[in-house]
Amino acid sequence: MSQIALPLTTLSGAGRIVTGPSLEPVIWALQSSADWPFHTAVLAGPARSGKSLLARWFADSGVGDAIDDADDLDENALFHRWNRAQADGRALLLVTSRAPGEWRIALPDLASRIGAALLLEIATPDDLLLRGLIEEHAMRRGLVLGEGVLAWLLPRIERSHAAAEALVQTIDRLSLERKAPVTISLARDALAERVHGAVGGEFQPRLL
Repeated sequence: MSQIALPLTTLSGAGRIVTGPSLEPVIWALQSSADWPFHTAVLAGPARSGKSLLARWFADSGVGDAIDDADDLDENALFHRWNRAQADGRALLLVTSRAPGEWRIALPDLASRIGAALLLEIATPDDLLLRGLIEEHAMRRGLVLGEGVLAWLLPRIERSHAAAEALVQTIDRLSLERKAPVTISLARDALAERVHGAVGGEFQPRLL
């Protein structure tokens, strides 16, 4: 597993990006903004996949600007931001939760410019990334997950960033309720709750 610790200076404080082979192309592209067409890239990915953290890291690097939830911004305002970035010669990273092709832009000039941008997609987590996410969320909660528990979980968990976060929250809750360490049996019960929807309490995402 490879992890990049990022000392963020934003109001959200420090953060850590957990990465693996599936995310490395995005990391490499963010580090090569000079090669972006028209100095612009669009970062797309599912919920809880670390898009905002990556955008803050990129902005804090000083090489360019980032706009989170760019697809929700007024199109004229976004077009102005694009023009300003071009005039300043700065890279511009636009972050969206919409899948490629689902971001419908009514303003023709803006649509053509966004269409020419480099598209960066956060893919489904690979095994190394998924393991890293589980370990990171567990560490933030003070949970100890043994190698046996991790080995049991990895082939069974839904392959998504949000699922890894939600599962660790459920494991944490069951461990506290039972006043018991995390065993394969407890992890099995937590996974069953996630699969069958019998989750006690609303999921409140906290990380990445």
